[in-house]
Amino acid sequence: MTEPDELYTLRAQFWLGHYGLCVTEGKSLGRRPMTPQLKAEREEFVTRAMLAMGEYEKVISQGDVPDVSPAMKALSLHAKYLSATDEVAKEAIVNELLVMAHNHQVPALQLTASHVFMAAGKTREALQCVNLGTTMEHLSACVQIYMKIDRLDLAAESLSLMKQADEDAILTQLSSVQINIATGRSTAKDAIHTLMGLTEQYGPNSYLLNLNAVANIVAAKYEAAESALQTAITEFPDDKSADTLINLIVCGQHMGKGVDQSVLTQLTTEYPNHTFVEGLQRVQAALERESAKYKVTA
Repeated sequence: MTEPDELYTLRAQFWLGHYGLCVTEGKSLGRRPMTPQLKAEREEFVTRAMLAMGEYEKVISQGDVPDVSPAMKALSLHAKYLSATDEVAKEAIVNELLVMAHNHQVPALQLTASHVFMAAGKTREALQCVNLGTTMEHLSACVQIYMKIDRLDLAAESLSLMKQADEDAILTQLSSVQINIATGRSTAKDAIHTLMGLTEQYGPNSYLLNLNAVANIVAAKYEAAESALQTAITEFPDDKSADTLINLIVCGQHMGKGVDQSVLTQLTTEYPNHTFVEGLQRVQAALERESAKYKVTA
């Protein structure tokens, strides 16, 4: 097991989705003496937490200063990518990161570039950034990518490497949860057990509650899943998530309640560019086109 250092809690809060606590912890740690390497890592995690909270302008401004590190520059580009509405601008950002990833073999930069490449649909390039597994986060990213392309066998191999490095690490536990959920009902109960332990130790949030809900849906425990999602809505109203709404719709379908139109309207209104919404709109348009072919005219 890896020995904890001054950033152990900071990393844990970020990985578990406690982004506000991560920023607060980072500011507190800023007053303590630590090595230059840990100082740089602290700054990167705080910036990543701000990025996760959608504070794009703050992140961008931190990357637009002289002598900024490659890792911080990459985070600034990630924020620009997420806030861009022009596809040409997004493509330019991806191309810039491709050059940076080639020229700078910096683990933090490679990780951020991988995230952007995945968002841009460049799976091969995303995997090339992290496939050597130089850090636990790289291995965790490999798990995500392999699951994305339906290679659960390769995801399991990456998880095995994580377990060899540190079986008790939070990233190892989270990757195990995700693979157990993807494997199906037979291992979903293991995911639920792991999530209960993490939630008891670090506290609940929207991210953990959604993971819990998905695990319970796979385990066919729909009431428990619905309860977790309602808790996410009522106890964390400021932490809005399209995932919560989508999981509520799926859960309702499994429970035979049909689609809650108020939830669907909220989802399509607040997240019109989400892949789920775009996919739904394509299906609806296709259905309308087919229906028109068989319309009976008077």
